[in-house]
Formats: sequence, structure tokens, C-alpha cells
Amino acid sequence: MLSSRPYLLRALHEWIVDSGLTPHLLVNAEAPGVEVPQSAVNDGRVILNVNPSAVRDLLMDAELVTFVARFGGVSQAVSVPVTAIEAIYARENGRGMMFPDDDSDPDGSDEESPDGGEPRPGKPNLKVVK
Repeated sequence: MLSSRPYLLRALHEWIVDSGLTPHLLVNAEAPGVEVPQSAVNDGRVILNVNPSAVRDLLMDAELVTFVARFGGVSQAVSVPVTAIEAIYARENGRGMMFPDDDSDPDGSDEESPDGGEPRPGKPNLKVVK
């Protein structure tokens, strides 16, 4: 199965923008392939404003999020592998979604069995969040 992360990113981005709020990405700046200005990195992470009014040429595909944005008044290209994105949320209220550290097994086959033993392949990996 394909990873759900890029689909969820696009859907949540659209939802946040349609709600009139500002979408931000929390990115692991130390992940391979991340291209962001080092001046924006803090403790190995960077928060990127991906509001349509703040970026140019935004592309969110299955592998990468790319855009051009201004950092310190200078336009710079940004490229972030989808796997490096830890969360997407609205700046104004914090609503959004955190992503697991490792999305390499999107079919849920690494879910533990009820007795805490070995993972049981093919079992759904859903969790109720209140």
C-alpha cells in the first residue's frame, strides 16, 4: 500500500487554508534531502509557513514538498521530503496532525498483538483520539 502521509498533508493543508488559517509544517531539518535555509533551523527542526500568500510555486506530491519563500527578505527554494515532515497544523489554533516517526509500514502490519508479543501482520492500526 502507498503511504497515506502525502495524501493527509494535502488534505489538511487544504482544510486549514479553506478555514482561513495559516498552515505550518514542522520538519526534521536533519533528515536526508531536506533543503531549507540553515538560519531557519532551531534544535534540528524548522517550522515552515506554507500559506499560499507566503509561498510561491507550492508543490506537494507523493515524495516532496517544494516551494519558494522569503527568508530574511531573500527568496529561497525549499525542498522537503514528505518523510521529514513531522506535523502539519494551523498556526492560530494548533489544530492539525502529527505524523509517526516512521511511516515506512503504512499497512499497519507492525501492530503489536494484544498480548504484547510479536506484531500481527494485516491487522488495522487505528487509534481513537479524543
